[in-house]
Parts: sequence; structure tokens; C-alpha cells
Amino acid sequence: MQSGFKRVPRGSMQFAPGFWADKIALIATRVLPYQWKALNDEIPGAEPSHAVENFRIAAGESKDAFKGRIFQDSDVAKWIEAACYSLSVRPDSGLEKTLDSLIALIGRAQGADGYLNTYFTVAEPGARWSNFCFGHELYCAGHLIEAGVAHHQATGKDSLLKIVSRYADYIDRTIGPEEGKIHAYPGHPEIELALVKLYRETGEKRYLRLAEYFIDERGRQPCFFEKEKAFGGDTPNDMKPWFRADYHLAQAPVRAQTEATGHAVRAMYLYSAMADIAAETGDASLVRALDALWHNVTRSQMYVTGGLGSQDAGERFTVPYDLPNDSAYTETCAAVGLVMWSSRMLTIAPKGEYGDIMERALYNNVLSGISLDGTKYFYVNPLEVAPRINAARYDLKHVAVQRVPWFGCACCPPNIARLIASLGDYLCVRSSSTIYFNIYAPGEYNFDGLPISEHTAYPADGAVSFTVGGSSSLSLALRIPSWCQHWSCMVNGRALSSPADVRDGYLFLAGSWKKGDRIELRFEMKARFIRANPLVSKDAGMTALERGPLVYCLEETDNGPNLQAIVVDSGTALEEKSEAWLPGGIVSVSAFAQREKTDPEAPLYSSLPPEREAVRVKFTPYYVWNNRGPGEMRVWIREEKRVL
Repeated sequence: MQSGFKRVPRGSMQFAPGFWADKIALIATRVLPYQWKALNDEIPGAEPSHAVENFRIAAGESKDAFKGRIFQDSDVAKWIEAACYSLSVRPDSGLEKTLDSLIALIGRAQGADGYLNTYFTVAEPGARWSNFCFGHELYCAGHLIEAGVAHHQATGKDSLLKIVSRYADYIDRTIGPEEGKIHAYPGHPEIELALVKLYRETGEKRYLRLAEYFIDERGRQPCFFEKEKAFGGDTPNDMKPWFRADYHLAQAPVRAQTEATGHAVRAMYLYSAMADIAAETGDASLVRALDALWHNVTRSQMYVTGGLGSQDAGERFTVPYDLPNDSAYTETCAAVGLVMWSSRMLTIAPKGEYGDIMERALYNNVLSGISLDGTKYFYVNPLEVAPRINAARYDLKHVAVQRVPWFGCACCPPNIARLIASLGDYLCVRSSSTIYFNIYAPGEYNFDGLPISEHTAYPADGAVSFTVGGSSSLSLALRIPSWCQHWSCMVNGRALSSPADVRDGYLFLAGSWKKGDRIELRFEMKARFIRANPLVSKDAGMTALERGPLVYCLEETDNGPNLQAIVVDSGTALEEKSEAWLPGGIVSVSAFAQREKTDPEAPLYSSLPPEREAVRVKFTPYYVWNNRGPGEMRVWIREEKRVL
């Protein structure tokens, strides 16, 4: 039994000029062409990809050797998906021709039996399905399937859909619960959610059943991964504990998992698939597991930026409240995955908290992963950086102090591109009677012939208005962000009568709408200091600044070095200022603080407190840090009441 809630597809909304329209245009005009060059090794100074060339080799059209990671195919698949989402909102005949040529190449690389993986076709042709831990065959298959569905939806062409359906049919003949098939599931979840998409696109229930099998089989004991040669990873013995069954989220059946463990990206993709299947089938046991996991992740294992994964070894979760700032892993892909999971939770039962977390991850950790010009990327998104220290510390070697043109492991850049290009899919969910608005962006909606215009400068400003363009009895549910302490709403110029109908984080507006009706929301968007749960030891005695959905930070560019010497009084007045270099009218925030005087000739330890001087400090949004050059950065700042 389906949940009754669906995401409103991107085709129902056209973005108007504003924050997200600019980002989507950047993907189309700058990011996709740049990433295509990167995939073809045409970016000087960037790490090579070889991903497209691998398909030529697999097709027998090149004599070169396979190069890159075992999952290199997935970079191409995600780029195709991003390109298709872009085409669905911005037609581009040149891009479409590039896709046609690339898809034809992929088809020529496919085996006669339907198998499609360049690594195991070229580098290890006799090793198919021998490494479920780290072989990534099903992971790459999942991304190809998602690309095939996106291409069909964007262009109406079935060329890639036929290719991936053949591959899915081959996998279904090879893996499953029946006798004679391999009883297995992927180390890295991804194919599960892709199969649900393929089922929804084609109506073929075998794909949904296979997705359910992968979910139901995961974590059965004894864990079959332990029999694989690759189990434990290609790591020294003292590192192997970080790569055991829980790394693959296989320490127990999924319905018995209540605490997020292991690789953060794998977790997000798994939970997204669980939510998809729960929404399709009404499986209450999956919903209960998801509720427990959601509570654990968002209440004890998530950074203020929406980042996930506190440890480099295994790119993984550790234990609740272990959230170090300088060594945080917080992979861009994990934040993309959190947006994916949040949006799917909204299709089970809309709750404002799901939209809150989706918004937090999207505006902070996701956008931090890409430079303002779209050509540089972060894989890891720390909350504290001191370049001099990072360069000297082995345990911080995973933390880049500035964005780079590309990665040898380039999962993140096309992941950001496909998320932003498909953002229209994440704005709203609906039932037969109610539209739930979750991410606010200006544009023109069309709900079953009911046009609604949304006007807002969000996230720079908290004013959001809607103008109804026809008659309808649909109810509207408007998310009241959890960061907002004061808000107001007027309908046709009249304030709502008290008490307003607010449930599960939404303001519900029922009634018979007619053309010209106008709704005016105003969220008080003032900068404010926040604090972490005292159980987060690394943030004890610290404060961070938020304004609306944006987390802010201090940068050396504005405040000089030794940011750890700054002490802020959270009761001080805050001054907001527009700056030309900040996108979409977003403001910087300045405040009076004190800076401890630093003297390299002073004793290393002393009973005397350091001298202080009054200073004015400037905070800028976290996601734009490092766009003006390398330097120190801190999100969490020392707090001391009445220091001024």
C-alpha cells in the first residue's frame, strides 16, 4: 500500500530569478561543460579521470588500459543524470547530442548478456560478482539505472533506459533469493533506490521485488562479506576494525538497526532506499527502523552544517556526540545523501523536521562542496581549518585547505551537479488534498492546472509570498523553519486568526482558493548565536552563528590569523551588511568581540590570563568559505558572557 504522498516533479515548477535559479544556471552553463572536460582528462592540472575512455576500451574502440577507481563508471553515470535534469529545465541541443553519442558508446560497451561494467570487463574479466564488499558492481549499476531513468524523463528517448533495463534484467537473473542465484547484496547501497526508480518508470514489479530483496537480505548473519577476500579492506591490520560488517551496514538486519554506523554515504543511500520501499509498500517495520535511525543521526551524529561522518578512517560515523571540528570528514556526498533521505522521509509522512534537515544540509555542507564559480571542489568539509597545522598533521591529511579542480575519486562533483540540477524535485510533496512546501524558492508552480506564483529572496530574506492563479480546494501546508522564532502570515491582507493551524512543523491553510488570492509569510530572519548539546565535548564553551538556514563562520581573510584567540559575547549587538561578492543578497554579520593578544616570546604556560583587545569580527556564510583564498576558518567560536 503506497503512502499517499508524492514528490511534486520538477516539471511542475519553473524557477524565477533568484538564489537557486542562479545555481541551476551555473550547473548548465559552467559546471556540466567543465565536468565533461574533467571526465575526458581535459582540465590542466586536475587529477586524471579516464572514465569516458574506460567505456571506449570496454567497447573495443581503444587499446588503452583501464585506469581509475573500480567505481569509475559511476562518475559518468552521475554526470549523465545531472545533464538530463538540466535538459529538463533548460533545453540544450549541443548537450543532448553529447548525451546521444555517450549513450551509444555505453551501449557498445555492454555485453551480449546485458552486463555493463568497464572495470570487470577490461581489468578483471573473470572476477564478476566476486567482491561485493568493495567491487561496486551493483553501486555502478545503480547510478547507470538512475541515469537511464533521468534520460527517459528528460528527453522521451529510451536509448539509455533500454540499456539499463537489460542490465537490471541480467542482475535479476543472477542475484536473488531463488535457488541457483547468488544470495548477496551490495557493500555500497545504491542499486536499491535505483531499482525503485526503474520500477516507477517502467511499471515492472520485478525491479521493486529485487530492491526489496537487497534490503531484506542485508545484515543476515553470518555476514557473507566475511568470506570474501576483500573483507576488511586493503588496509593495515590496525585499521581493519573500521572496515568490518558495520562499515557496510551489515552488522544486523536493517529492521534491527537503531544507530547509524559505518560509511556515512552508504548509510544515506541505504536509508533512502528503505524509505522509498516503505513509501511504496507501506512496510511499517521499515518505517519504525527509519524513525529510530533518523532520531539517532539528527540528534547525536550530525554537524551543525548538516555534515555526516566524523572519522577519516572508513569515512564513517563513530559514536553519538563525537563531532570533532578540525578532523571532521563530512563528505560532500554524505550531505547530498542526507538531502535525498530527508526528501524521501517527507513522502512517508510529511513533517517539518525532515524539511529542516534537508534545508540545513543543502544550504551548508552541500554548497560548501563547490566553489562559487563551479570549477573547484571539496570532498571533505571541516568546520575548522588552520592551513599551517593541517600541513603538519598526519591525522589531518584528509582535510584539504582549499578546493581542487577534480579528484581521482570524483564521486562528489557530479553528485552536487545532479542534486542542484534536480532541485525542483525537492521543493514540495503532495497528497490528493494538500501541497506541502518544504524548500522556498521563487517560481511558477502548476498543481493539476492550479497555477501558484511564489516570490521570495530566501535565504537572504524571510519574506515569502504566494499568489494563486485559479480556483481550487487544495490545502496548502507551509513549513515553518525550526530556526525561526517569530513568524507571521497574512491571507489577502488579513492576519491569520489565532491560534493558527500549525501541525508537525507546517502552517496549514485550507479553503477554497480563487484567482488573485495572496498569502504573505514572514519569517523573522535575524542572526543569532546557538550552542551545541553539552554532550558534544568539542563544542563545549563555544557558540556558532546562524542566520536563517545559513551557518556562518569566521575566516582569516576578514579577521586575521589565530582565530582561536577570538572570544565573543553572544549578547553583543549584531550588524548585518550586504556585500557584492556574496550571492543573492546574502549578508555578512559583524560583532564586537575580544581577541587575546598572542606573543611568541611569552611563556608557553602561565598563571596569568592573556591580555585582550577589543576587535570587530566579521562572519560570512560557511558555504562560501575559501572562495577568496586559503586561510584559517572556524565555525565554533569561544563564548564568554559579558567580556566587553
